[in-house]
Amino acid sequence: MSPLQNLDIEALRAAFAGELILPGNSRYDEARTIWNAMIDRRPALIARCAGTNDVVRALCFARERGLPLSVRGGGHNIAGSALCDDGVVIDMSMMKSVRVDVAARRAVVEAGATLADVDAATQPHGLAAPLGVNSTTGVAGLTLGGGFGWLSRRHGMTVDSLEAAEIVTANGEVIHASSTGHPELLWALRGGSGNFGVVTRFEFRLHAVGPEVLGGLIVYPLSKAKAVLRQYREFAAGAPDDLTVWAVLRNAPPLPFLPAEVHGTGVVVLVFCYIGAPERGSALVEPLSGFGSVLGAHTAMQPFSAWQQVLDPLLTPGARNYWKSHNFASLDDGLFDVVIAAASSLPDPQCEVLIAALGGEVSRRPVESAAYAHRDAEFVMNVHGRWSEANVDEKGIRWARDLFQAAAPYSTGGVYVNFLTQDEHERVRAAYGSNYERLAEVKRRYDPENVFCMNHNIRPA
Repeated sequence: MSPLQNLDIEALRAAFAGELILPGNSRYDEARTIWNAMIDRRPALIARCAGTNDVVRALCFARERGLPLSVRGGGHNIAGSALCDDGVVIDMSMMKSVRVDVAARRAVVEAGATLADVDAATQPHGLAAPLGVNSTTGVAGLTLGGGFGWLSRRHGMTVDSLEAAEIVTANGEVIHASSTGHPELLWALRGGSGNFGVVTRFEFRLHAVGPEVLGGLIVYPLSKAKAVLRQYREFAAGAPDDLTVWAVLRNAPPLPFLPAEVHGTGVVVLVFCYIGAPERGSALVEPLSGFGSVLGAHTAMQPFSAWQQVLDPLLTPGARNYWKSHNFASLDDGLFDVVIAAASSLPDPQCEVLIAALGGEVSRRPVESAAYAHRDAEFVMNVHGRWSEANVDEKGIRWARDLFQAAAPYSTGGVYVNFLTQDEHERVRAAYGSNYERLAEVKRRYDPENVFCMNHNIRPA
């Protein structure tokens, strides 16, 4: 029985500008579907908000009735924090406005916007926010967890460009957090996840990027992966901030530039994006093609907004996903052995291991400058377990956990909070690092009753 069956929601409906979706509604199952198909929760009410006032109304409705509460932006979070069972989902997927002030290089982004929405508004002006790498990712969740992508080595984490935010706190108050008003709350929003309220708008500082960048993929056989990764490590150590190179170990997808006989075989892929002066790009990335016998490569100048979609076909919604992740200060040969062994025994062809390079501007910021604490993470590994059928769950989860355990001795002990799955509550302190106690104090001030707990939770001090 729905917790709302005997409650009158007509008062909420009369004052609500958006859409209220309950069990039995023809759109209910679609509305409770998120990116990770492994998450299957049944909310009592999904409140699709049209604006900040709707967020306040839905929040107060849930609190007055003692109902669980979750917040949905893009619905991409691997742990499924967008949904709760038998409670109220504050769904901001209708709130997708992006307003750009070109002269001031600022963008005000509503919490339902995706990376594609931001790129569409900023790139015509040659501007960008340092967001992620998958165009369907929600800006809100990405930002609140720290956020990194192709622009991070030059411009820092996403939160390093977050100038202000509008947030609805647990008591229904609408606050504008900035350097001059509620600065400690703004600090906490820069990496403290969804622990402090419902952020309805983000204000970003923009940077000159594009409109065209040099991007590409270079594919080597997995049998040569250790030699390739050793050379990748050396190359990354000397790469300029304008150049980001990531390594992906997986089975080769049917990319058009790869011979048919390579499709489905084990490969290591170097994926790079260069945002600097075009005339320098070709010479800078040329060494990446000399790490061994290349199976195939594609390199081209292209719009940055198009490059932001290059990985989308491998990250489509509807698959079952289970991740494990580590941060690394350096890449050890022993780590390479562990990763290559795991990539040689994938439980499903969709699985992969990603090694993302950070450093650059990310590592130059002081640890205390934002809630995101892992400035020592030169590399982030994501063990990306992904498959389509539930009967692969046991095998896939075991594969991811085994690789995670084998790689642990080489890690810093820290972890990127946006890569934590729903069963990793014991790693919450590792996710927030040395800033945890300060975050707990901010939590005590703005959410003393821990209303916002459907997340990687920081308990009030």
